[in-house]
Amino acid sequence: MAITRITTANAIPDSSVNNVKISNIVQSKNIVINGDMSLAQRATSTSSITGSGYHTIDRFYLVNSMGTWTQSQSTDVPSGQGFATSLKMDCTTADGSPSADDELVLRQQIEGQNLQYLKKGTSSAESLTLSFWIKATKTGTNIVELFDYDNTRQISQAYTISSANTWEKKTVTFAGDTSGVLGNDNGASLGVQFSLGAGSDFTSGTLSTTWTSSTNANRFVGQVNHADSTSNDWYITGIQLEAGTTASEFEFLPFDVNLGRCQRYYFNEPNSDTYHVVSGGSAFSASLYIGLVYLPVSLRNTPSLVTSGNFVVSSAGSDFTASNLTLSDSSGVDLNVIQVRAEMSGATIGRGAILRNNNDANAIFALSSEL
Repeated sequence: MAITRITTANAIPDSSVNNVKISNIVQSKNIVINGDMSLAQRATSTSSITGSGYHTIDRFYLVNSMGTWTQSQSTDVPSGQGFATSLKMDCTTADGSPSADDELVLRQQIEGQNLQYLKKGTSSAESLTLSFWIKATKTGTNIVELFDYDNTRQISQAYTISSANTWEKKTVTFAGDTSGVLGNDNGASLGVQFSLGAGSDFTSGTLSTTWTSSTNANRFVGQVNHADSTSNDWYITGIQLEAGTTASEFEFLPFDVNLGRCQRYYFNEPNSDTYHVVSGGSAFSASLYIGLVYLPVSLRNTPSLVTSGNFVVSSAGSDFTASNLTLSDSSGVDLNVIQVRAEMSGATIGRGAILRNNNDANAIFALSSEL
């Protein structure tokens, strides 16, 4: 085999290379986190949902006062688009006559410090384009809204689900808002809100298709009721919100990058191992364990602790039942180490110890720093 020698005799000298100015570089063009619905740290399916909260897919909060639902991470996706998962809403108890103040909304809230490049509240405010894939049993008019929490302003756009039980791609554009600067902090500044149903308090006015001070009656005008039958299913995936007036191809991030972005808001210690170690520490007293949890990414803000199942403190070959798990020294922004305490009985003071699951693969130790 002949080998070709490559030389650098004709290389371009450094003095001939001009500087290139690059501006407005963002880590991710997609403002929405986990828009491909690939991360579900809490659960892949939750049934009998009658209220509001985070249930399955990371970063997506359900506002619900209409009907009973099962929410799940589904493998039903648009064919040939690169998606592996979607968020599914399955109505299990219908609400065909919602009260005036009822609403059913899937939303994601976004930190203001991640949105400064949009220049909202200035004459140079950027337009925003939202694209997504949707599939539903019920056809008709649907509403998606951007809500400015800092200034109580909003804008809504309508889109139509044309064919039942068929994946359709939708794109809507929102004009830039020259009023209302977003806070440059880690608080909730902007919400992306998909309506699935709303009472007359939210539908009796004229749809606000330009930015305006929020009036509830104008927010979801024309919205069909996806809660009016137990035959109704609703799926969504590929949500992308980006600066500009055109939609680009969905930005697929590596799994570890997407996981880290989600763990800033919710960190769930892996629980598939029946004896998984949560933290290392020591017996501060015969009845108190103190240990540290080192986090893979910094939490957005002071977390709350979510636990369930069985835990023990193991020390010097003995196990002590752990109870009343609490956090301490955990107040602040961008935390990456958390101190956890647990009550026990009979340990030897000063000995090293670990906190772990006690033969319980379903035990939950999670830290929530959601917006």
